[in-house]
Amino acid sequence: QVQIVESGGGLVTFGGSLRLSCAASGVTIPSLYSMAWYRQPPGKQRELVARVYSDGNTFYIDSVKGRFTISKENAKNLVYLQMNSLKPDDAAVYFCNLRMPGHPDYWGRGTQVNVSS
Repeated sequence: QVQIVESGGGLVTFGGSLRLSCAASGVTIPSLYSMAWYRQPPGKQRELVARVYSDGNTFYIDSVKGRFTISKENAKNLVYLQMNSLKPDDAAVYFCNLRMPGHPDYWGRGTQVNVSS
């Protein structure tokens, strides 16, 4: 059974940094999956923030390019999101996503990020 657990959220001041971590367990073929971070601000829809693919390629939405970095440790089934120069608009619940071919997406419960101005 696949389980996804996020950690690392919290309150940070404008311009500060946080590192989110996501641990995936129950994944038997790590080379075939991609992992991503999504976020959902209050009252808004969930949106993709960044994804790291099985070959190591990455994708970022424009609003976080140059500020956020997604990385992974395949051997440990861990993925990170380093967030720098945080802004109030970055405040949201951040969710970790795991995607494998032929399976539904797996999601964690989320971790809250708050940014004070």
